[in-house]
Amino acid sequence: MTETQLTFDQRNHQLTNINIWTADSQWLVYDMRPNGATFSSLTVERVNLRGQTEVLYQAKDGAHVGVVTVSPDLPPRYVCIHGPEHPDSQWQYDFHHRRGVIIQHGRAENLDACDITPPFTPGALRGGSHVHVFSPDGSRLSYTYNDHVMHEFDSKEDLRNVGVAVPLHAVCPPKQHPREYDGSHFCVLVSKTTANPAAGSDEISRAYEEGWIGEEGYLKHDGHRQRWALAFIGDTRAENGEKVPEVFIVDLPDKMADYALEGESPLAGTATRLPAPPENVVQRRLTFTHRRAHPGLAMLPRHWLRSSPDGRAIAFLMKDEAGVVQLWTVAPTGGEPHQITRAKSDIQSAFSWHPGGRSVALINDNSVMLCDMATGKLNRLTVRTDEAPLADAVVCSPDGLHVAYLRNVGGWQQIFIVGVGE
Repeated sequence: MTETQLTFDQRNHQLTNINIWTADSQWLVYDMRPNGATFSSLTVERVNLRGQTEVLYQAKDGAHVGVVTVSPDLPPRYVCIHGPEHPDSQWQYDFHHRRGVIIQHGRAENLDACDITPPFTPGALRGGSHVHVFSPDGSRLSYTYNDHVMHEFDSKEDLRNVGVAVPLHAVCPPKQHPREYDGSHFCVLVSKTTANPAAGSDEISRAYEEGWIGEEGYLKHDGHRQRWALAFIGDTRAENGEKVPEVFIVDLPDKMADYALEGESPLAGTATRLPAPPENVVQRRLTFTHRRAHPGLAMLPRHWLRSSPDGRAIAFLMKDEAGVVQLWTVAPTGGEPHQITRAKSDIQSAFSWHPGGRSVALINDNSVMLCDMATGKLNRLTVRTDEAPLADAVVCSPDGLHVAYLRNVGGWQQIFIVGVGE
């Protein structure tokens, strides 16, 4: 139970909830935000297992950066949120005013293009992408999204959605507005939302906290392998009108070119409608919890859906019949959710799968725990402390030897690791 503190300087360090280790398990990436809700970091940085730090990128011209993740291959590609340069009263950092950038050798390249002037450009976004996560093979990225055009039209129609960026080709809008720019990837939305979901239906008002399914997708009932898919949380509306977050999945195209195929609605969106998913990209609901004693996925702690490496199980947090937040799984093909833990107190954090696929790292009873997914047994990796490690990130290294997490030390967020005895 020996933990190691890696950062000591008197400033905050913020870890993202996944993909924070370089592929060789030697470096952890972070930013300098004081918490997950504040976007004020000027740098994204990395620290190695010996505590040596490096600045990966420094923002300038009034911009800020944060929520950094790293590719699963070498040499590492870093991706993070970049706020607007030269912010002013008309355009400053917000959910719908931000972009993704890929960083290598200290230089940042825009991931998503921006086009906010009709007619809109297919493959460009119209506002803000967020929490960019490489797929397990590093070939594409997922993100969540908010839309400037819809925010200006009617802020109630600026609904959070899930998107995918693929390296089909660079996207270069005409740039008729000073806040428009090019992007290296072709970007689309893959979820569909509506401001007023019909009660008791599968319609959702928000799609968020997504995760890639499996290292190589998942097997369908007919034995066909669905190579690409994302799970995400979707906010449904119960028959009594209450919001109920459920697990959804969306199967994605095998061919890069198919992301550019327009479906029933414009891929690039219109002045009054969000961009639509590509042809044949349709979300599917996996959980139906409206009639449980405690309906829906747990809203606290904030967590992201995470698939087992073999793609057979999607893990999430939900209250049991006694109202205790537990770890559950559901298959990507559907069926009843399976309760994994039977802890006496709430699971306290986001979580990640160990690369071996047999356990999940999380926080419970103020300790970092490794949960055996076959038995639900929680194995304590750190001693119980009066103050729990922070809920934001509990992330296993690719080699399976360590778990990284955050603690408050003297009023500052610091990065820690602990060894895994699996």
